[in-house]
Amino acid sequence: MNLSSIYMSQEDEGDGEGGLSTIVKDRVKRPPRYKVLLHNDDYTTMEFVVYILRAVFGRELPAAQAIMLQVHNDGVGVCGVYTYEIAESKVAKVAKLAKDNGHPLLCSMEPE
Repeated sequence: MNLSSIYMSQEDEGDGEGGLSTIVKDRVKRPPRYKVLLHNDDYTTMEFVVYILRAVFGRELPAAQAIMLQVHNDGVGVCGVYTYEIAESKVAKVAKLAKDNGHPLLCSMEPE
């Protein structure tokens, strides 16, 4: 039995579509993303907000200052956009740092 007869016998079996196979690729859906927000309060210092933005969110000083001013002027500022698990861990890290340093800074997340 040669190789071509093996292929012919496999093609002849089945649904009779001439031996062509179709590869179906599943599309991978991008995970939902969440905005991490800092909220303004009357007690947390601007310096501490800049520290949080640099330490937790990895922002450079000019970007951290811009976000801090947005929080101060608008009452809320977006620190970044992440997947759920990363956003959740950043919110928890901000809450712990704020509590440990005696600040009532509020950090939250919402769907993008």
